[in-house]
Formats: sequence, C-alpha cells, structure tokens
Amino acid sequence: MKAFGLPPPVAPCMALALALSCAVVGAVPCAYADSLDNIKQSKVVKIGVFQDYPPFGSIGADMKPRGIDVDLAAVLAKKLGAHAELVPVTGTNRLAYLADHKVDLLMSVGQTPAREKVLDFTQAYAPYYIAVFGPKAIEVKQAADLGGKSVATAGGTNEDVSLTKVAPGTATIKRFDDQSGAIAAYLAGQTQLISLGADVAARVRAMHPQTSIDEKIRLLDSPMHIAVNKGEGPLRDELNTALDGARKDGSIDQIEKKWLGASVPASSF
Repeated sequence: MKAFGLPPPVAPCMALALALSCAVVGAVPCAYADSLDNIKQSKVVKIGVFQDYPPFGSIGADMKPRGIDVDLAAVLAKKLGAHAELVPVTGTNRLAYLADHKVDLLMSVGQTPAREKVLDFTQAYAPYYIAVFGPKAIEVKQAADLGGKSVATAGGTNEDVSLTKVAPGTATIKRFDDQSGAIAAYLAGQTQLISLGADVAARVRAMHPQTSIDEKIRLLDSPMHIAVNKGEGPLRDELNTALDGARKDGSIDQIEKKWLGASVPASSF
C-alpha cells in the first residue's frame, strides 16, 4: 500500500486518529479501502500462492508458476474483470502478507476456528487431507506412537498445527520455512517422518519412487478455501460467485482433471 505522504508532524496524529476510529468500530478490522473496490478500480487482483506446494502451486521447468491455484487464479481474476498478479508466499509469511495488504487474497487455506477470527473464507474449491507419512519400517498406528520420533513439517501451516496438536511431548517436530525444506529434510534422512497433505505426498512418491513414504495416521481433513481479511465480505461473496461460475462452466473440472487426474464432485469435500 502506498504511503499517504503526510508531513512528519501530521502523520502521527493521523495514525492516532485512525487507530482510535478502529477501536470505536471494533467489530470489523479497520482498512484504508475496500479490497473489492480497489480491485475493480485497478483491474489487478493480488493473489498469494505457494511455489512449493504441488499440485496446488510450484515452479515448472520453464521457471513459471504452475498448479491448481495458478490456473484457478487466472479464471477467478477474469471473472472479477481483473488481471491476476501472483505473489509468492510461504506458510510462515502469508497471513502477514494478507494483513498488510500485500495480497488481496490467499489460495490454499484450510478453514479452522482460530483462523476464522481473523479471516473470511470462501466455499471450499478442492479436496485435501493431512497425514503423517514415513517408511514402511516405522510403525505408527496412533498419535502416541510419534513419541521418540522426529517429524518434518512446514511451520505455520495446517500440517504443523494439526501435528503439534496430537504429537506427544517426546516427539521431535522439526519446522521448516516451507514445504520444500520439510520434504528435502525427510528425503535426506534428517527426520524419520513427515507431515504432509495427501496430494503433496503422492507427488513426492511419484518423483522419488526409491523413497518409502507410506501414510501412517491422518491428522486433518482440510479442504482448500480462499481466504480474505476479516470484514471483506463483498470480496468473499464475489469470489464465491466466481467459484460457482467456474464450476458451472467446467473451468474447475478441467483444472482438476489436469492436476488431479479426475474431476472431484464438490459434494465430496
């Protein structure tokens, strides 16, 4: 967001006034302008996407972003009458990017009670569940079996939160800045297990067939939603309308067939 450019003596007063007005309003986070209005006026929608989260977002051999979220972002932007500006984010920085208006919305966000306090969510647009994976030789049938074992995860993600919630205190959770770091650590033998989304695990298994990565225990069913800042109801509603349109016109089916191998009925998640 551009600075107001106020003279130094005036800026603090304006900041204080803005803070007081936000405190009075209270129920809804204060924003300088409605995000949907900004998108309509600028004809640009800034969309936060992962670059290390296949099949949702990754970098291809041509060094261009690719994946479900990338393709869907283009479809949604068109329906909003805007150009999609893709902004790379990680699990640890993306909520801050949204709060600071560096992005207008985030793709691939799991809806949780904690997140509902600061975010508004669209309808789910893709299935997803999270589990602990590891070699066949390591037996894990319940959360208690994680005790004494090391588990890689991307910090700040649902993979991290759901793992931390059930892991006993004797488990060693090694958090990395992103999914790529967690996966690399597991493949290098730095951890015994890894917490991943099922789709990501399937992709890792396909790319590294010599590595055993079997599902151990499920942690969370977490279908993918689009998230906007709390109070951005107009933008959320517009995105829901766009998602409905994308499902009706077959755009989402085409994207799912391309990246998941088959279309997935929305009723299944």
